[in-house]
Amino acid sequence: NEGNEYFKEKDYGRAVAAYSEGLRRRSGDAELDAVLLTNRAAAHFHLGNYRSALNDAIQAKKLKPTHLKAIIRGALCHMELKNFLEAIAWCEEGLQIDSKEKKLLEIRAKADKLKGKELEGPFLGIHTDFCPHCQGGAVMGTDLPERNIKLVLEPSDEEEEVSDGLAEISLDGFHSDSATGAKVHLDADGNLNWPVLFLYPEHEQTDFTVAFHENSRFIDHLMVMFAELPPWDLEKKYLPNNLELYFEDGEREEMYEVNPEHTLLQMLQHKRYFVKAGTPTVLVFAKRSPFSKKYFSGKKVHRL
Repeated sequence: NEGNEYFKEKDYGRAVAAYSEGLRRRSGDAELDAVLLTNRAAAHFHLGNYRSALNDAIQAKKLKPTHLKAIIRGALCHMELKNFLEAIAWCEEGLQIDSKEKKLLEIRAKADKLKGKELEGPFLGIHTDFCPHCQGGAVMGTDLPERNIKLVLEPSDEEEEVSDGLAEISLDGFHSDSATGAKVHLDADGNLNWPVLFLYPEHEQTDFTVAFHENSRFIDHLMVMFAELPPWDLEKKYLPNNLELYFEDGEREEMYEVNPEHTLLQMLQHKRYFVKAGTPTVLVFAKRSPFSKKYFSGKKVHRL
């Protein structure tokens, strides 16, 4: 009920937290849990966290296969992630339950038109131009220095070359529609919510979270993002508790491990962390993988 109130007020971050708390209570009622998951998926969807929303919809559908709201939400997520064939499959599944469901018919028609289109244009340069007064003046210039957060507003020529190289990465669930205009903003309690980019170098994939609360732990996001294995993880290594997080100090060419139990703010306050283009970035690796050993070879790595 608390989550529903926040949702009506369009306070989607608090709605996510309330629904999550409801799920943590483990009611044992599959139908109630399906509703909580579907509602949390809707809140994540409005925040632009389409991957997390899709995983919640998948879990809700497992608990209640005939739950049309979960199926509609999952189809919408696939549309945002440009997985048009998967969106059609979800629509077909829902239409078997209710062949006249208007929303599913609309989504399927749109997906039919768009299927086969490839992701347009490279988008890892991160065009989320950061300004100290962004999001309608909500974040003032004093908010970040007070938190001891360091910004890099203008990339150097060398860094621009690196960005151009990264732009060749094929992006899964990260495209101009979801990233353009995503900016750090203050919520009603005076806390910052950041757009955060997760990079998976081994598979040349990314995830983009539009509103990552500064006091949220990384592990809490990973538990939602990897509730279902991503389609590119054929070896089934990317499990929430089998992941290592790092950030890179470009100036010194050194890597720093990030504790998954730490909050985003704790990482941003690290003496060697610099926020570039208004978008914090985290690199994610499977623990003890041959790829990560090769990746870190020759680099100075600061472990936990």
